[in-house]
Amino acid sequence: MSLTLKTEAIVLRSIRYGEADRILHLYTPDSGRIGAIAKGARRTKSKFGARLEPFMRISLVLRKGKGDLATVSAVDTVSAYSGIRMSAGALDCAARSCDALSRLLDGPDPHVDAYNLLANMLAALNANPQLGTPATQVAFRLKLLVAAGLQPQLSGCAVCGADVDTVGFSGAAGGTICEACTHQGFPLGFEAHRFLVDSLARPISDVPDVDDLALRQAERVVAETVEHHAQIRLRPAGAR
Repeated sequence: MSLTLKTEAIVLRSIRYGEADRILHLYTPDSGRIGAIAKGARRTKSKFGARLEPFMRISLVLRKGKGDLATVSAVDTVSAYSGIRMSAGALDCAARSCDALSRLLDGPDPHVDAYNLLANMLAALNANPQLGTPATQVAFRLKLLVAAGLQPQLSGCAVCGADVDTVGFSGAAGGTICEACTHQGFPLGFEAHRFLVDSLARPISDVPDVDDLALRQAERVVAETVEHHAQIRLRPAGAR
């Protein structure tokens, strides 16, 4: 017995399958990540047209049966984000954003905040492709940790609890650490710490300025938080 699901989704990935079909990795606000097949999508006269490309925000009807893949019955475009495809940097940033979300939230649990964050990221890249930088990607991943319930502690010492200036970060402890506890983590400079705090406070379209060393430290904060608390690894944020 099949079940019909009407939902919005963002296309994380679109893969050619067989002679004319497409396998889709979708992220939805209410059903998390969904795998689907669009039969005949690559035919010239397909009813789906070009509405199933990666990074597109769509409204669709899915028919879910006994198999792992739902079947796409109908689809309409909500936002094509065509401006992203005008910039190699924006395309790369969009791909890394979708990949990060797919790895961190690989399941059917709903994460509406994560869906909205990805939609906002794609909209920002569409409006300003120059945002397609590693700094934007690190800021996105930090916000994604918040949406996933993995926000790192960025004030006080996560090891001993001291309310003092912090000089390092411990992925295992899940936050910043004081000088007395630095043997348990890695150095975190003032500029990197400020970038992390400011990134959480600002919209994704207003990423703070940051130098290369501080950005590497900030990226390590995100990477070690994910590795210790979600047991996954993310792709690098991008070439600098």
